[in-house]
Order: sequence, then C-alpha cells, then structure tokens
Amino acid sequence: MYVAVKGGERAIENAHDWLAEERRGDTSVAELTVPQIREQLSLAVNRVMTEGSLYDPDLAALAIKQARGDLIEAIFLIRAYRTTLPRFGYSDPVDTGGMACDRRISATFKDLPGGQVLGPTFDYTHRLLDFKLAADGEGPQAPERDTAPAPVPRVTGFLNREGLIEAAPEDDTPPPDLTREPLEMPANRALRLQALTRADEGFTLGMAYSTQRGYARNHAFVGELRIGTVPVEMEVAELGFAIEIGEVTLTECETVNQFKGSKTEPPQFTRGYGLVFGQSERKAISMALVDRAMRWEELGEDDVGAPAQDAEFVLYHGDNIQATGFLEHIKLPHYVDFQSELELVRKLRRDAGDQEAAE
Repeated sequence: MYVAVKGGERAIENAHDWLAEERRGDTSVAELTVPQIREQLSLAVNRVMTEGSLYDPDLAALAIKQARGDLIEAIFLIRAYRTTLPRFGYSDPVDTGGMACDRRISATFKDLPGGQVLGPTFDYTHRLLDFKLAADGEGPQAPERDTAPAPVPRVTGFLNREGLIEAAPEDDTPPPDLTREPLEMPANRALRLQALTRADEGFTLGMAYSTQRGYARNHAFVGELRIGTVPVEMEVAELGFAIEIGEVTLTECETVNQFKGSKTEPPQFTRGYGLVFGQSERKAISMALVDRAMRWEELGEDDVGAPAQDAEFVLYHGDNIQATGFLEHIKLPHYVDFQSELELVRKLRRDAGDQEAAE
C-alpha cells in the first residue's frame, strides 16, 4: 500500500515552484516560445503528437516546453489533455495514395513514376556539428517549387500487378479504438498497428533492430517511404456527403518482406506497414518491421520465438506512459510495505540464529 506524506503540502508546493524556476532557466536568456518549438523542433513535436494520439502541433509544443524537453512527460501531458476532449464523430479513412508528397523514396526501384523525391532529410548530411547554428547564422533556403506536388502511384502497386506481393487486406469491420478501450489479447492487426503507432519510438526501434539481426524471419526492403499532407474528411449526416475539415502531415512506410508460398499458391512477397503523424521516418520504418514480425501466425510461418514476434510482449511493454508510471511509482512512499518486509527478514534471521544455537 502507498502512504501519503502527511504535512508535506508545503514541500510539494516548493518543489513545484523550484521546477518552474528550473524550467525557465537563466532569465538573462530569452525565453523559448511555443511557436519556436513548433517550428524549429518539429521532429520532437511530431513524436509527441504520434505517441500522444493527438494531432495538434501547438499543444505538442506547449507540452514540450512544460515538460522541460522530456518527451515522455510531454506525451503524458498530451494524453491526459486528450481525455478531456469531447468525441463528436469520426473522420473517414485518409487516402494516403493521394498524398501530396514532400519526400518519397524507394529502396526497391531506382526509376519509378513520380521519381525519387529526397525532400528534407538527414540521410546525406555529414554528422558534424554546425557551429554556424551556435552563432545564430541563417541556413540556406530551399528552392521554391513551381507547382504543388501531385499524387504519385504506390510502389507496391507495381509488384501487385504481377501478383508478386500479397494483396492488401480488405476488412470493413470498424477497428477498435485503443484511445477509448483497453488493449486486449489476442489483438487483430488493426489494434496492433494502433498500439505500435503509440508505442515508444526507442522501444519500437529496438524491436525492429532485433528482427534485422536475426531474431525473426524478417528480411525487409523499404518498398516506399512517403511524407506529405493528406486531406481529412468527415461525413456530415445533414448534408449526406463528406466534407474536408482539414489536413494532416503523415509519414507512411510500406516494406517488402521475404516471400512465402505453398503447394497451392505461388511465391510472393509479404508486407509490413507503418503510419505516423508528421515526419517520423525512423518510427514508421520500425513500426513496419515489427508489424511484419507479428504477422507470422496469419502467414502460416513457424514461430521462432523472437521477441518481436510475441505480440503480447511487444504491445504491453511498448507503451512508454504505462511503463513510466509503473517504473516511477516505486520512488513514491512505500513505508508500510518496506517495514513489513524488514520485519520478515529480521524474524527469519532470528529464527535462523535460534536454530544454530540449538544445534
């Protein structure tokens, strides 16, 4: 049981005041604003939105500021705020095939319709500190586009024409809502993908890396990685049709994995899938690798016992908010628990001493 610290209200208030002072830092340095975080720390904002299950760059930036840059704490703040919002409807599934891509690459085909679009990426940068940034120097400006990006076909569609890759599953069953209902096992793929989207990026990366090192049958190619904006539409009952209510930036990854076949079906490649808010390439690729690893049973593969193949292990341990809460609660007062353990150990030692004396 937990024991409240009596008379500690003043100490707690002082701790909060000290936290606020530490958050502000040296007052001779200009205070960091929410718009600055939103615009200049956008990758951190994207992670908070993805794992917090709430697309709002301003709120995510505010959470990062309040959390002093602790992204897991910021995700916690966003999830807590999310629970206060009313649910007045559901949007239609977004069409990522019609994405206006800022970045679109394929590791499986060099030449493809629409071309390879490098976009904003660290892939080709030298990992050297840029001291111009410390001097508040302005960076180079990207060239302006003459026209808005047009939708481009999916790479996996090329393979699908020849039946070389498994068909994308079609299921009109409404998926469960993990933000409203607790995770239950066994989890179907829709629920697993939701959990992977919300899962801690570092944990998902570690699971994905383990599959590449041989702890699952999961040799993968990035069929396509695309980043861009898609419109969000919602059905309005009074109108009888869907209207566009906004747009979101997404990162989508489709992997092409090792093939399967049987006596009745010719060999064909299999799929892995990842989809997250904003530009979060590492998370989307990791998600796709782990998604494919957990599909071993439905694809008729033998379980080799790899950690990433164990859906219960991955999904129950990947949520950083649940993990943080369970881990950090042990620093709270457990006086009664420990005293009982202490008395038990003392009693066992006394009994052992009496037994030795009797012998």
